[in-house]
Amino acid sequence: MPLSRELLDILACPKCKGEISLTSKEDGLVCDRCGLLYPIRDDIPIMLIEEAQPIK
Repeated sequence: MPLSRELLDILACPKCKGEISLTSKEDGLVCDRCGLLYPIRDDIPIMLIEEAQPIK
């Protein structure tokens, strides 16, 4: 089950509190301001800064 639009609307980057967006593959959430990718595992967004990966 993909993330609901309502959940995406309320989620924010835990580092800068900025907007995040869903990746095209719907496997992560991206914060363009911080340049971080937060993974989605088993339809659950992992919103921990230490779990985020830098965008290349």
